[in-house]
Amino acid sequence: MSLPADAPNPHYPHLFAPLDLGFTTLRNRVLMGSMHTGLEDRARDFPRLAAYFAERAAGGVGMIVTGGFAPNVVGWLKPFGSKLSWPWEVRPHKFLTKAAHDGGAKICLQLLHAGRYGYHPLQVAPSKIKAPINPFTPRAISARGIERQVDAYAHSARLAREAGYDGVEIMGSEGYFINEFTAPRTNRRNDAWGGTPEKRMRFAVEIVRRVREACGPDFIIVYRLSLLDLVEDGNQWDEIVAQAQAIEKAGATIINTGIGWHEARIPTIVTSVPRAAFVDVTAKLKPCVSLPLVTSNRINMPDVAEGVLAAGKADLVSMARPLLADPQWVEKARAGQPQRINTCIACNQACLDHVFENKVASCLLNPRACHETELVYRKTYSPKRIAIVGAGPAGLACATVAAERGHRVTLFDAAGEIGGQFNYAKRIPGKEEFHEAIRYFANRLEQTGVDLKLGTTATAEMLRDFDEVVVATGIVPRKVSFPGSDHAKVVGYLDVLSGKVAVGRRAVIIGAGGIGFDVAEFLTVEGESPTLDKARWMAEWGVDPGFEARGSLARPRPEPPAREVWLLQRSPGAPGRKLGKTSGWVHRATLKAKRVQMLGGVEYLGVDDAGLRIRVGDVEQVLPADHVVVCAGQEPRRELQAALQALGKAAHLIGGADVATELDAKRAIDQGSRLAAAL
Repeated sequence: MSLPADAPNPHYPHLFAPLDLGFTTLRNRVLMGSMHTGLEDRARDFPRLAAYFAERAAGGVGMIVTGGFAPNVVGWLKPFGSKLSWPWEVRPHKFLTKAAHDGGAKICLQLLHAGRYGYHPLQVAPSKIKAPINPFTPRAISARGIERQVDAYAHSARLAREAGYDGVEIMGSEGYFINEFTAPRTNRRNDAWGGTPEKRMRFAVEIVRRVREACGPDFIIVYRLSLLDLVEDGNQWDEIVAQAQAIEKAGATIINTGIGWHEARIPTIVTSVPRAAFVDVTAKLKPCVSLPLVTSNRINMPDVAEGVLAAGKADLVSMARPLLADPQWVEKARAGQPQRINTCIACNQACLDHVFENKVASCLLNPRACHETELVYRKTYSPKRIAIVGAGPAGLACATVAAERGHRVTLFDAAGEIGGQFNYAKRIPGKEEFHEAIRYFANRLEQTGVDLKLGTTATAEMLRDFDEVVVATGIVPRKVSFPGSDHAKVVGYLDVLSGKVAVGRRAVIIGAGGIGFDVAEFLTVEGESPTLDKARWMAEWGVDPGFEARGSLARPRPEPPAREVWLLQRSPGAPGRKLGKTSGWVHRATLKAKRVQMLGGVEYLGVDDAGLRIRVGDVEQVLPADHVVVCAGQEPRRELQAALQALGKAAHLIGGADVATELDAKRAIDQGSRLAAAL
């Protein structure tokens, strides 16, 4: 017997309860949080952006918030970036609002004035204080100029309403323009817009008041309030509460939780941050206001979201990257099928890293994200028998997409489990989310009907009669060659991560790429990762657990390292410079806190019983290592391809078997998916 349409969801009743805002109702408590994709900056890309929103709306989200749009030119994130301030800019937005509404979702335009984070020379700020992450120094805005900015917000909101938006989100957090007014760190004014907490928050309050005045009572105003600045001279709790109450009085509909400035030295969204790490700060605000509150950051599975809402810590949950990873996240949760969700692992590699490199965002686990009109998995009318050898990221992606399209797919792997290199990644402290990726692909294999043959070494002869053969056999670690490289102390990273080698108390790592950093983190943590214990994680990074201090900062208390570790690279310069743009600094800071000695420009002279002899510049030294762990790169494993060629059988190479210079799951999954879409 089916349940009535208005019956509580039997799986996640709080998550799927409608939210009555008085003049309109959200169908559930899932807010698709704002995220710049790179498709917002040119009107010609709006059909692609509309397709991206359409899939998420059809997938069940309650409300979508767009990427940030500046209310004027000085508020640009970058030159000629996303903006809504002129009447002729309205029409393309109707693609976006129609896409959301056709799928049953509400949609709000985010109004984001970059302030001193704007990457251009026109930027303005409350005071002439340069951001540490920006080469440009802002111009201190005049009092008259502030009034013009308030007008610009109201005008832009009015245009948003004309474009069909249900509301706007006013970005008042993350260190952008409004947040710069509220914090003494960036507001040194002594006029009507600074000098006291009341004057510092006046700008935010005036914007909300004027937007409400311009757009009327039946228009959603979400205000993104910075509840944790996580920078020195940020706001303290009593000031944040006063801001929230003033924003409510000025006419906001919803308050969304903002966490951390972009220049903060505390991670807030990378995979090593505990799930729902910051929901308690939203809960702390809840008794102080009567508006619905949204909580955010590292909420990626339905049980986490439901738990937050059931505990009364928030009224809605905001998710951005989880809906990049899986546009059907909400529908799968509604159906009680969380095992089918393609869970965001918070790697940042294809989303935030792309945006900061001026590329279109996507998702490591879902290369269709933001590419919905281009990467289409159409059903085939000519099914083929396809053999795929290797059940790592590339092979799993290729197998499941090909089977989804209707091909008959057999997936071989010599190992006893799927996942390939993901099985090593999941052992790194802070990368536990990779377990979810393996779970997702295991479910997809079953769902799409892939014939999985584990513990099977595929030979060329076995593959002779398949219509297509895909070689995704991965890599073999590159060996090093110097005196003593065959010494018993010298071990490979796979043996270390698999547990075959118990590393001693002093370890040297050769190779400071992504794998070298992962191995260093693995060796410096013993026992359960701090990522699985929110209190330990906050203590390590210096977050005030009571959220009372200015900026919510406390003295960091990193736990002592499990081993003494050296991390070396041949190339000169500081190790780790080539790590991800938005997450590399976290890895470097983590190893620094664990007292890992990182050296560049190292010449390896040899290994003997005393340890590893090296030369840096003109100085020779011996590092007294119990083990020397080699992370010096990889070579593609292509023996099977050669055997197939000898039989006259063509094969497709993907993943590490194709390019192995640096393990890259993003490229592997994208390559496997695109090949499967073309077969």
